[in-house]
Amino acid sequence: MNNTNATSVSCGVCDAIEAQIGSFIAELEAAGYARNTLSTKRAALRSFIRWRRRRRRPTTQPDESEVREFLAASSGLGPNRRCLASRALSGFLEYLRRHKLIATSAPIAPETAASALARRYADFLRNEKGLAELSLHVYLPVVPDLIGYLREHHRTVAVGRLDAQILRAFLFQKTRDRSSECVRLLATSLRSFLRFLHVKGDLRHDLTAAIPTVRRWSQAGVPRKLTPEEVGRVLDTPNRASPTGRRDRAILLLLARLGLRASEVIALELGDIRWRTGEILIRGKGGRQDLLPLPRDVGVALARYLRLDRGARPKARVFLRTYAPRVPLTGPGSIGHIVRRTMAQAGVERPKQIAAHLFRHTLASRMLQQGADLREISEVLRHRAPSSTEIYAKIDLRSLQEVARPWPTRGGVQ
Repeated sequence: MNNTNATSVSCGVCDAIEAQIGSFIAELEAAGYARNTLSTKRAALRSFIRWRRRRRRPTTQPDESEVREFLAASSGLGPNRRCLASRALSGFLEYLRRHKLIATSAPIAPETAASALARRYADFLRNEKGLAELSLHVYLPVVPDLIGYLREHHRTVAVGRLDAQILRAFLFQKTRDRSSECVRLLATSLRSFLRFLHVKGDLRHDLTAAIPTVRRWSQAGVPRKLTPEEVGRVLDTPNRASPTGRRDRAILLLLARLGLRASEVIALELGDIRWRTGEILIRGKGGRQDLLPLPRDVGVALARYLRLDRGARPKARVFLRTYAPRVPLTGPGSIGHIVRRTMAQAGVERPKQIAAHLFRHTLASRMLQQGADLREISEVLRHRAPSSTEIYAKIDLRSLQEVARPWPTRGGVQ
């Protein structure tokens, strides 16, 4: 191919790519990006296209290496504009791939011993053990941790070198100053991984017996709860004059008034709010769906957030990020973060291990104080098993006093 034809091919590709800039910017605008940000991103994309034209090389498709080269050549960009340009170009490549306008995929990092083993282990858990994707997040981190420990302390990545002494030293190092629940989860995932290695022939002997059992008492603790005054302080803390405050208040009211789980708040969709009948559909564990009455203050907070802040976004989920990109909140951890931040602002102390679930415990405690029995609490909290509700019997002091036996004293029971 001569230079004239190469330039023609390159310019033809540039023309096709440049024609997509408008659609890409429109997608960013729909995601809630500010006008100034959109202008900067558009300028960066056009500069990239002009730079490609000047190169006069028969490159048919852009890729990450070309983006890095462009940014290196753009010495006049300040730090902020360079960061925006980098994000715009990365997002534009992703947009082009998503719409199958370019076939080049992003560079794949070379597979390491740890990543190869983790991939095999994930396939084993997913296909042979039937674990859910969320459960994989609990089990998989043990693989790079254990490989890293072998590399650092024994200068090897061969899992065949594992023995009881190495495993116990690894476990004790990883669990120093950690909670009992963290230790239990690590021991469980380590046993599972060792069982996988033995089944697949990577270990000659089953070393699961080398991992000590972590004792876990069933319903050992007493559910922590907030006082009515503390609940009021937390609910009054979000700034109702700001979009973030209105969203956070609606979330906190769902937790406090209905006792929802964080995952149930995340899963709430626009069609789940039945305004005419005053009900709300809750998507619970195991695909379970329940209709609950919509309290007035919760409905008011939701309506205010939806009308003033959420807008007519194409997403079905109710709660979105307040800053661009305006995508749904991801994962129950985002709800926990909102709770922790609000409680800190309100000056309300919370237990270290729970955040959003604290309101669920508080609702159950208040129902007990108002005379509800455990069966009624189980219905409100939508427990599938009665054992899930039994722990609240520990905070029902009135009923416990009725069944408590007298303490024996000298001369017999008085």
